[in-house]
Amino acid sequence: MKKIDKMRQKFSVPKILNLIYPPVCGICGKLNNNFLCKKCEKALESEAVFGVNDIIKKENNIKDINKEFNKIFDKEFNKYFDEHLYIFKYEGIVRKAILKYKFQEEAYLYKTFVNFLLKNKNFFEKIKKYDTIIPVPISKKRFKLRGYNQSELIGKEIAKKLNINIETECLFKMKNITEQSKLSKEERLKNIQGVYKLFNNEKLKDRKILLVDDIYTTGSTVNECCKILKEANPKKIGVFTLAKD
Repeated sequence: MKKIDKMRQKFSVPKILNLIYPPVCGICGKLNNNFLCKKCEKALESEAVFGVNDIIKKENNIKDINKEFNKIFDKEFNKYFDEHLYIFKYEGIVRKAILKYKFQEEAYLYKTFVNFLLKNKNFFEKIKKYDTIIPVPISKKRFKLRGYNQSELIGKEIAKKLNINIETECLFKMKNITEQSKLSKEERLKNIQGVYKLFNNEKLKDRKILLVDDIYTTGSTVNECCKILKEANPKKIGVFTLAKD
């Protein structure tokens, strides 16, 4: 199955592969051309929240409540992006599916997630307001071990389905670090600093960027990425994740 997943990513004509290894629902494993059967689609609908967190509005409201708490506010809410879009809370069948996607080489699951996303027209209209997608990069070492960047697969599929530009040659992860999931909130903030670097800045100037990742836990990873992306002077930066912990 691992070889099949990697072949699905590399081959531009998946129909040939599908004759030998038919596509399956990413949740139950039954044959399905859309990678998501009706039964499992309903199960995902029961867990979906399609959340939208307006970071700027939230920050302004908190600052207006009490000016005396500005120092606490700046430490806790100093975000470098404008909004956070996410489909699920990180629990239930979604959590199991994402863990399989990231750590068990079930790469085809990106199709399951994106096909479900496209069922909600109001939500993907919010995504279409952005003109450039940037996946959160992974290190070369992590890519060799996993065989794919899970955020890039999601980003490319969204870009293809919604006809949005995607840039994968601008933001890079320059070194391999301890996995964020193994660290505390404070450790994550230190662990991620100075890890990312921006190239080809001119491609991102005045663009409306949507940074794509799989899970939002403390937000330290996406926030650090957005901090670096700010150097290119984009018009707007949003974050999209499959789930929020």
